[in-house]
Amino acid sequence: MPLGDALPLGGNELVALVVATSFAAGLNVYATVATLGLLARADAVVLPPMLDPLTSWWVIGVCAVMFTLEFFADKVPAFDLLWNALHTFVRVPVGALLAYGATAELSPGWQLAATTLGATLAFAAHSGKTAMRAAVTPSPEPLSNTFLSLAEDAVAIFLVWFATEHPFIAAAIVVVFLVLLILVARMVFRALRALYRGAFRPREA
Repeated sequence: MPLGDALPLGGNELVALVVATSFAAGLNVYATVATLGLLARADAVVLPPMLDPLTSWWVIGVCAVMFTLEFFADKVPAFDLLWNALHTFVRVPVGALLAYGATAELSPGWQLAATTLGATLAFAAHSGKTAMRAAVTPSPEPLSNTFLSLAEDAVAIFLVWFATEHPFIAAAIVVVFLVLLILVARMVFRALRALYRGAFRPREA
């Protein structure tokens, strides 16, 4: 859809947009909000009225500044774990608020369900991101954190943009990412459990 020709999203499209943007917020909340605001200002998407504040240059500017800070902070081994832990209280609530605002014109029941879904997806993405960071942080190879951070930023921005063009395909991509995150989380958990057992296993005399 060319810029300037965006049409209001229907109910099902809104839900698909919620799925994609909430997941993206769990990866990088500042990139998600800024991208949504910029796309709306470019008339690439018509946001529901409750999300109109996202088009404010103040909101976009603050998110751009925070994105820049996160861009560097998120690439420092060990510090990125503290940064991500603190952002549990930012990414998940914002994911829920985006879902709440996007579905304001739906029935209260559907809006509540969408808000819960948004918070859950943001938490899933955030948790998967944190688990992968915990797995690569002990690695002596310095590029792992940088690569993961760049990939997360790119995925967040791409998902938001793609969801405004093809919301259903974007939602399907999120489902694939969720499956991959579950598999990676299980691998990390098993590896940590094996490491824990090995560390506390009695040594033979």
